[in-house]
Order: sequence, then structure tokens, then C-alpha cells
Amino acid sequence: MRNRISIAMTAVVVATAAQAEPVLQGKDAYGDWRADKPGTVRLIRPEDLVRPGATRSFASSARVASRPSEAAPQVPAGFKIELLADGLRAPRIIRVAPNGDVFVAETRAGAVRVLRSGDGGKLATNEVFVSGLRQPFGIAFFPNGDNPQWVYVANTDSVIRFPYQAGDLKARGKAETIVASLPHDGGHSTRDVVFTPDNKRMLVSVGSLSNVAEGMGTPPGGMQAWAKARPLGAAWASELERAAVLAFTPDGKDRKIYATGIRNCVGLAVQPETSLPWCSTNERDGLGDDLVPDYVTSVKEGAFYGWPWFYIGGNEDPRHAGARPDLKDKVTVPDVLIQPHSASLGMTFYQGTQFPSEYQGDAFAAEHGSWNRSKRTGYKVIRIRMKDGKPTGEYEDFVTGFVVSDTEVWGRPVGVTVAKDGSLLVSEDGNGTIWRVTHSR
Repeated sequence: MRNRISIAMTAVVVATAAQAEPVLQGKDAYGDWRADKPGTVRLIRPEDLVRPGATRSFASSARVASRPSEAAPQVPAGFKIELLADGLRAPRIIRVAPNGDVFVAETRAGAVRVLRSGDGGKLATNEVFVSGLRQPFGIAFFPNGDNPQWVYVANTDSVIRFPYQAGDLKARGKAETIVASLPHDGGHSTRDVVFTPDNKRMLVSVGSLSNVAEGMGTPPGGMQAWAKARPLGAAWASELERAAVLAFTPDGKDRKIYATGIRNCVGLAVQPETSLPWCSTNERDGLGDDLVPDYVTSVKEGAFYGWPWFYIGGNEDPRHAGARPDLKDKVTVPDVLIQPHSASLGMTFYQGTQFPSEYQGDAFAAEHGSWNRSKRTGYKVIRIRMKDGKPTGEYEDFVTGFVVSDTEVWGRPVGVTVAKDGSLLVSEDGNGTIWRVTHSR
């Protein structure tokens, strides 16, 4: 087990050759890792979906290999990527405090770590902020702005917070429990947390317990069944408040369901232009190589996104055929469809000044990588294109190069955030590294 962090002076890749790429659409947009390269643009639309079972369902987990000494991710022309830190224990979500410190959730270690950069963006300081947590993932600073007073951490079963002052490298005292009981155990353990720009609401993502509510029957009561499921028996009670985004006041009160039918909203982020929360979502497995697309989407209060009965609009999951025809026309179609089984995790919006102006307001999402596909997808960071604050539906391969072969990978991207200097930071939990992407002016 590694417990060190090294300061990286090597592993730098600079991309210099610019080349326009066509937009891959329809079946050409699915592909696999062999077609991935920075600058490749994809557009997957609801009308491009294949039929369920068009190919058989595969179980093809990748073996995580040690990072080859010469290996480094690839970035688009005009950008540079360098290793910021290694030796971390499965770094997952990363968030930047207003003073520039980088907070890292080491989920398997049950800890949150703080990294501080020195001259030239190189890592200068690292400390364990707090340990002894239960699968921590989401991290948020409250209130929004330059002077937060609290740092919140979403464990798999709770939300806690610590008093915070800018520059703290250690938690001040014991945790205060804000939400004592989030649905937990079983599948989908990650919980993310964000605050609305007005500081009035705290949003927490909770993934489903199961793949597609197998064997749980059909609860009556329309969409409100999610809030009334407990009397219907133990099976449906196990999915109560799951596959959802929950809303609270910042002190953990006024608990409500914000949106439902989102199988596993792993990464949460608030879009600055609209103040809408967005989800980076893992969709269901078992319907073949090219179904169902993962997605990144804005999330409207009260909206229903289909799980488990429907997907990407009114497409019925054959495993629940005929169960809920009343919901078919009530499904909200997500904004940006991603290659199926990519395992879309952390996300962020770019508001820095280092990247070219056309990146302003775009989103980035980390694709952890597939297991339920014959040829791998994911294992990269994508750029989600926006125009006037609205998604175009297109996304671009931004950081690639984590796959070694059809059977091996060395990196699995999880967290993505914008550093205070405008660089983009990417964590991957395969070899426990964090990378820094800068633009070469």
C-alpha cells in the first residue's frame, strides 16, 4: 500500500499539432478506446439508439496495470499535461477551496487530503485533513464565495461538516453530522454534495441500489411512488430516496426529493450561467454494448429521468415491459448523451481565464471506463460544448491515453476541477495520480 505523494518534475506532454476533427455521429459516435484521441468530437442523439439486445451483454473488466514509466495522458493541441501528484490512495472527487488548496477524497482510505501548490503549480504541501470517514466522496465549501466557514463531506451514509478557515490543513475538531441517514449499502456508494448559488439549498446525489430494480415489482401511485414506497414492502423500500437528487437546507433540514429516475448521478455541479444543478450519470447495464448511453445533464426540480422503467425519454426497458405506461410521456430527456458504459463520474464547469475564450462556460466530465462492453469505452476526460449557456449535444475527447490494451488500463479518471490559476486538475484512481492541464500561450 502506498502512502506517499511525490512532487512531479517529469511526465510532461505538450500537444503542438493542430488538426480539425469531423463530428462523429450516429453509429460512428459509439466506437471504442482505439478511436479516442484529443479533439475527436461526438454527437449521440436519442434517435441514434440501437434496439435492446442488439449485441449481447459483456462482462469485461479491465486489469489496472502499473503506469509505464513513459506513459502520460494526451491533450489537444496547444495544451500541456503534467503529473502533479502520485502515491495517493485512490483519489476520487477533487475540489478547490477559494484560497487555491485542493481537497481530495481518498475514498478507500476513508480520508480527505489537502494539497497545496507552490511556484509553477508544483506540489509543495500535502496533509491529511481528516481520516476515519466512511467512504467519503463529495466535498463542498459553504457558504459560496471567497470566505467559506465550513467544509462539507458526503460520506456514503451521511453528510458531515467541519468549521473551516482559509488555509486550514487539518479539520478543526470533530465532525458535525448534518444529515445522519442517507440511503446506503449495496450498489452505488458515491454521494456528491453541492450548494445552490443563493446558499439556501444543499443538494446530495444518491445512486440506485440495483442495476434496474430487478424483481422489485410495480408500485402503484405514479411518480409519487418514490416518496411513498416504504409501505409497499421491503423490496421497494430499499430504493426509497435512491436514483435521485435530494435537497436539504444547509443545516440538513427540510429534506425533499429534488429529482428522480437518475440511476446514478455520481458527479454534481452547478452551472454558473443558469444556477441549475447538473449530473454526470451512470446509466443501466445489461442491454448490450451500445445501450444505454450514459449522460451529462441539467437537472430540473421535480423532473423524472426514467429509471428503472424508461431510458433517454420514452424508451421502455424490456425488463419492465408494460409496467408503467403512465410514465412514458413524463420522462425528461437528458442533455448530452455519452458513449454507453463510459461510467461518467466527476464534472465541473470551466470559469478560469487560462484556457482560450471558447472554453469559457463549457463543462468537463471524467469517464471512469467500461466493464459492461466487449470493447472498452471511457477512460478519458471529455469537454462538453456549450453555446450561450446551453449544451450543443456534442462532446469532445479532451484527455485520453489511459488505456494500454484491450485488457489493461493504467488510469481511471474520476475527479475533475478547475484550479485557482485556471488549470484543469484530473484525478484517476487506478494508479493514484493527479494531473494538471495548462494551456500553452
